[in-house]
Formats: sequence, C-alpha cells, structure tokens
Amino acid sequence: MVNTLFKTSLICSCLLYSMGVIGNTDSNSETWKIDNEFFKKQVKQTMSPGRAVRSLISHYPQSTAGIVDVALDLYPTDYKEIIHSAVSTQPSSAEDIVSIAVKKGITKCESIVMAAIKAEPSYVSFVTSAAAHASPDDFNDILRVAVITEPDSADKIVQHMASSYPDKIVEILSNTVQYVPLVGEYIVDALLAVFPNKAEEVVSITVRESLAEREQIEKIIVTAINAGVTVDDVSKFALMGGATNAEIVAGINAAPTNTNKKISTSDDDLFY
Repeated sequence: MVNTLFKTSLICSCLLYSMGVIGNTDSNSETWKIDNEFFKKQVKQTMSPGRAVRSLISHYPQSTAGIVDVALDLYPTDYKEIIHSAVSTQPSSAEDIVSIAVKKGITKCESIVMAAIKAEPSYVSFVTSAAAHASPDDFNDILRVAVITEPDSADKIVQHMASSYPDKIVEILSNTVQYVPLVGEYIVDALLAVFPNKAEEVVSITVRESLAEREQIEKIIVTAINAGVTVDDVSKFALMGGATNAEIVAGINAAPTNTNKKISTSDDDLFY
C-alpha cells in the first residue's frame, strides 16, 4: 500500500515537472510557477497566446498574475488578447493584471485600461484605480478613457477615484464630466453622497464642464438640492460654474424638495 501511494505521488510530481508548472511551489499560496518554454508549448497547441492564457488561468486561477507576467514578456504585441482573456477568465484579478501590464510599459496605459474594461465592464472602477496607481503620470488619460469606454458607470468611476484620491476631486471632475456631460447629475449625486462638504467644487465644476449641454444644468441643480445643498449655496455655486440666472431659477423650481418655495426670474438679483 505504501509503495503504491509513493509511486502515485512520484508519477504526479513527474507529470507536473514535465509540464513546467511546478518549479517552486509556495506552500502557503499554492502558486504554480509557469516557465517560458511551457507557455510557448501551450501557445503552439492552442494557436493563440490568449487561448493559452485562458486555458492556464482556468486550471490555475491562483497563478493568474504569474501567467499574465510570462505571457506579456513573451508576446507583448498580443497584449490586448492576453489582457482580455485574463480579465474575462479571472475578473477578481483585474487589478493585478492591469498593474502588471502597465508596469511593463509595453504600450500606452490607456490602451491597457480600455482592453481590461472591455473584457469585464463591471470592474471598471478597480481597473481605473489600479492603472492610476501603477502610472500616476497618466492619471488624466486613464480617467478619460475609463469614462468614455464605460459612460454608464461614470458616476461609480468618479466616486471610486475621488474616494481613493480625495485631494484630486477638482482634477477628477474636470477630466471626466467634459467627456460625459449627459451623466453630470449622477456624478454630482455620487460625489455629494461621499463628500457633502465639497459641494462648491462638485457643483461649480460639474456645471462648468456641462456648458456644452446646457439642458443638463437644471438637472445638476435639482440633484444638488435633493442631496441637501441649500438653495442659496446651489445658486452661488452654479453661478460660479457659468449657469445663467434663468437656468438656476429653473433648477430650483424643478427640485421636488423646493416645490413650496417657487421663485421667478424677477428674483435675479438674489444671485448677485
């Protein structure tokens, strides 16, 4: 019985060694080390670096980072395929995958972000944050690409990034709202829920960056009032952002919480 167990164990070890997967195994994380030659054989068998990545991660999800690391070293020009396969197969590792790709400098950071987001849109906030952390100099470009690629999640992206970089709220707003002005009201709602004391920056900058879509200004004002910003403050902040008195009055009157306090454009002098 002992000999049988030993032989079985020896055969398994030999098989793993021949596959080039074991090398050094971390007993705590049980992470398999994937060597270059083994990966090349997998690519030859599957006819694609992306398919090889998908297959290996499916079998060794705990080794996702190592697999992506080797794949990008060997096939850097196939980064889109590799990133898409890795993120879609193991979404929970999206941050690690993006960080590895960005740090290798194989292409522009925003191209990596776009590939990762398209692979798994629901992880857009984490992908954006990971990329910004790995390449701070590309902060603005990363934000731009993220909200343009996944505009329906712009409010979540902005909220997540503002929470991670509270000292960059102005920069975050300036580099996102202008690209997705139609969701300005949702961005205001998301940010005021986390930073109610930043109403001046949030309202004034969102209004300013939405001037190309002026019909959004009323919605931004309504959202701010509903979030608890006083009418006086909203009026002042919106005016700072470039809203007209007529737009401010329309927004105030449209706010559900202000239905009993209607004002008219004859009260324009209230905003000066």
